[in-house]
Amino acid sequence: MPIERLSSEDRMLLLSDKAWPQDVGVVVILEGGRLVDEEGRPSVEAAREAVARGLPGLPRLRQVLRVPPRGLGGPFWVDAPDFDLAQHVRLGPPIEPGGEGALLAAVEDIRSRRLDLGRPLWEMWLLPGLDAGRVAMFVRMHHVVADGVAGIASLAALLRASAGAGAPAGRARIPAPEPTRRELLTETWSRHVHEAGRGIATLRHPRAGMRAAGGAWRAVRGLVGGEPGPVTSLKGLVGPHRRLALVRVPLREVEDVAHADGATVNDVLLAMIAGGVRALLTSRGEQLDQLTLPILVPVSLRRGADDTGPGNRISQMKIQLPVGEPGARERLRLVTAATSGAKAMRHPSLSLVFRNRVLSAIMLRLVIRQRIHLLSADIVGPREPLSFAGATVLDAFPLINLLGNITLGVGALSYAGRFDVLAVADADLFPDLDVFAAGAEQEIRDLAARTDRQPAPARAPRR
Repeated sequence: MPIERLSSEDRMLLLSDKAWPQDVGVVVILEGGRLVDEEGRPSVEAAREAVARGLPGLPRLRQVLRVPPRGLGGPFWVDAPDFDLAQHVRLGPPIEPGGEGALLAAVEDIRSRRLDLGRPLWEMWLLPGLDAGRVAMFVRMHHVVADGVAGIASLAALLRASAGAGAPAGRARIPAPEPTRRELLTETWSRHVHEAGRGIATLRHPRAGMRAAGGAWRAVRGLVGGEPGPVTSLKGLVGPHRRLALVRVPLREVEDVAHADGATVNDVLLAMIAGGVRALLTSRGEQLDQLTLPILVPVSLRRGADDTGPGNRISQMKIQLPVGEPGARERLRLVTAATSGAKAMRHPSLSLVFRNRVLSAIMLRLVIRQRIHLLSADIVGPREPLSFAGATVLDAFPLINLLGNITLGVGALSYAGRFDVLAVADADLFPDLDVFAAGAEQEIRDLAARTDRQPAPARAPRR
């Protein structure tokens, strides 16, 4: 059986995890349905049965990460020898009265506890107590398991499998044996020989090799080159605690705005972030004239909608947000122009840099020195409603990770006619995160109010 090693990008995440937990997740709101009893209590047994139906199609959820001794190659995945679903699908304490604010506090309490690296790196928590018979669910996994696209695809596959009423959960899976020291050593040497062969091929075709290396370094220079961003109250190193805020927008409204202004859904999200940051800094009494702030925007390197395998396949581009521009429509126009220019450039994988541990550490420090404090992620989810154990999924909010001096992250998920946004920030630097959320929501309202109501396209504008 082949040995599955972590990619160089995933190893970079594992390196970052030592200082900043690299967990990502989804906060899900369910209608309740058959998942709860007559007294409104969710059944963790029903949830485990539903998850068990989907596990055969998602083998990574039954695997653990092993870090071998020096000389035996990088970290690799193996089947968990004693996988216990009860350790991963759990019932949390009831949410105290207070609605979604209390829910977000409960999610942060769970997020703040480290995942056990000796077990498969994911958890699903049922959180009872929401009003109107609703149930909350928080699903989290380590970023090395999947990026945003693959994580949402895995969750959707799990939910679809759980909807198979009466479908058998399958026989107990017998874990494959772990590779021996000899097998690890043999595979490591085979990998070195293969990479040496690639190096020789590069020498035979130096132009192609130089183009690949040059592309990677240009991408790095685009992230860490130029003058550092301006100093604002967003500045600081990320601490251990987070504050969360939700924004709900009808997807049709976002698509209408994008369609009318020649923008994309992602452009509208970035404009919302610019409006939210503008409202936040204004409330703090900061000077905004001509202010632009850099934000990191992931670029998926997946080859299409069907490319949803595990691991991370992303690059990054840096966009300047026109926070100082007073007009919402003009902010969107400037954002659209900036993203169009950035997309015209190549964004290759940064694996050439991340393959080296020293270069990875240098890369992290350079990003910190750039004073980039903002991160976004726009994820396309299922257009049809999903259900879990007989309970319809009403909303799904993606929780992205922070590191270094990226103190505010904003994730958005398009799902079943909804555009669900979750902002996550360092708790000490953003006690007023609700001001950002209100500003982002007002931004889309202002854009929609100024939009000439043209028929929306048959499908969402290209990301």
